[in-house]
Amino acid sequence: MTLATHTTVGQLPAIRIQAPDGAEATITLYGAHLVSWKGADGQERMFMSEKSVLDGSKALRGGVPVIFPQFAERGKGMRHGFARVSNWRLEDSGLDEGAAWASFDLAAGDLPTTLADAWPHTFALCLRVAVRANELHMTFTVRNLGAAPFPFSAALHTYHLVPDVCEARIEGISSDEISIVDKLDEVYPHVAGRAQLATSAGTLVLEQSGFTDAVVWNPGAVDAAALPDMENDEYKRFVCIEPAVLDPVTLDAGQSWTGTYRVS
Repeated sequence: MTLATHTTVGQLPAIRIQAPDGAEATITLYGAHLVSWKGADGQERMFMSEKSVLDGSKALRGGVPVIFPQFAERGKGMRHGFARVSNWRLEDSGLDEGAAWASFDLAAGDLPTTLADAWPHTFALCLRVAVRANELHMTFTVRNLGAAPFPFSAALHTYHLVPDVCEARIEGISSDEISIVDKLDEVYPHVAGRAQLATSAGTLVLEQSGFTDAVVWNPGAVDAAALPDMENDEYKRFVCIEPAVLDPVTLDAGQSWTGTYRVS
């Protein structure tokens, strides 16, 4: 069995990994963006908008965008950072205890001049994606290869596919159960690291480490209708529950930081 194969998503080069038990994931090199995850049961668990632009001209809508080095407008740089709109490289792939995995790298030298000038630090990013059974494991590593410290924020902006967002229930992120009846865009600092997303399709266990915070987002009907890359009613089919580190981490020269997100 070939564990990692080259494919395309729209016009975007991508890598598809498949575990021996049938679990699979597809990641575009543009943004190291996870656009599909199916467990060994064959069920798709990632939402992708039917109107997502798949030609590399703008960020994808859905899946798991990699947010770095800035979250939203919390800084002077590009909204949500440049990682999700940069071209990454497939570094390696393989099989580890039944899990198919692939790792993707982005370095300062990979950025176009405009982005490199806007964030002039020497860094290396690595995203490792692994799947087996009905589990997805993502590991995001930031390394400071320069001579001076730099600050950054980061998140894995995960669009979980749900049958109906109004019936979704989230536990473990705040002291109260979270439900979504309209637009929701809420930051939860200092989360415990383990949560559950319950829908009529089943329950997902969400575990994070390194990431200290969580963000829960759904645009609701009004904001969804204003998004050019989302159908008006698609907001009903997802909820974003994203592991994040929102207060910038200062990474010293030669040091690294790692955040993980495990969904099962």
